[in-house]
Amino acid sequence: MKILHIDSSILEGNSVTRELSSTIVTQLKAAHPEASVTYRDLIKNEIRHLTGSIAAGFRITGFENFDEATRQEHQISAELVSEFLAHDVIVIGVPMYNFSVPTQLKAWLDRLAQVGRTFKYTETGPVGLVSGTQVFVASARGGFYAEGPLAHMDYQESYLKTFFGFLGINDVHFVRAEGVSKGPQVKEAGIRHAHTTIAETLALFQTN
Repeated sequence: MKILHIDSSILEGNSVTRELSSTIVTQLKAAHPEASVTYRDLIKNEIRHLTGSIAAGFRITGFENFDEATRQEHQISAELVSEFLAHDVIVIGVPMYNFSVPTQLKAWLDRLAQVGRTFKYTETGPVGLVSGTQVFVASARGGFYAEGPLAHMDYQESYLKTFFGFLGINDVHFVRAEGVSKGPQVKEAGIRHAHTTIAETLALFQTN
């Protein structure tokens, strides 16, 4: 098993999602001692957002005549998607920021959607090329969005499920801590619930 561990919270040591994603990886390693782990911190090692010139490294944008810095970005794009494809388990720490995902995570995801590498176009529409990959998302929200009156405002988990589904990955498992901005007691209850979900989710994963 090869595990790619991604963190995207700006809160570093105060982050709920970093703690949850680390727990997932630790438990996976305990169950699979032979597993290797590659770690990428999208805050400490931020990936540049796409420009026309950068995106030209893997799609037609009409931009050409690249300088050395842009050619290096093209190489980074190739390295990021190769790294992603080389791992069969992806663990991502993803806080909800303004109803969606951190911009740093979006920059990483934008480098992964590459024609011929992770998806292809067909006569009936795009088809994902990634198969056999499991994604575990450690999510945290300040409020309550899994159900109830704010559920329609959740563009975090729905986006990630849609994105990975587009690449062909349908095994996306969400572990969430909700209410983390609602005071210490509510926050701790949300984190405890997330840890329970981790144990339950990984127990099912081990039996598949």
